[in-house]
Amino acid sequence: MYQSVTVVGRLGRDPEMRYMPSGEPVTSFSLATDRVWSDKDGQRQKETTWFRVSVFGKSAETVNQYLSKGKMVLVEGRLRVDPKTGGPAVFTRQDGTVGASFEIIANTVRFLSPRDEAESGHSESDSGDQPAEDIPF
Repeated sequence: MYQSVTVVGRLGRDPEMRYMPSGEPVTSFSLATDRVWSDKDGQRQKETTWFRVSVFGKSAETVNQYLSKGKMVLVEGRLRVDPKTGGPAVFTRQDGTVGASFEIIANTVRFLSPRDEAESGHSESDSGDQPAEDIPF
């Protein structure tokens, strides 16, 4: 059996690299995807879905070196379920509402933001939409 997921979004924070006991590098970052639509009353609605991404090996070093908060990437990989829930990791936000995030073990990370993109993480042609909330962990 096989599973694969492809997600395009923006980094919610700078990547963090650490090393496994074996010495293999692993880099983690949060990725936000937004879905925007108009409801039946014509009001603009926005839904943000968060993913936690882990990248291993040489790719982990490259991701850590070149990516930063706000950069757009395409991630291909597999979902890892939370052993407690059998699905996404569930958490409570500071305002008391419940949220969930999914974990992706990346096989591929493609950089979509231009190299000369401003520190803000957006090029001039972008719409300027940022993730609606900060990742809780």
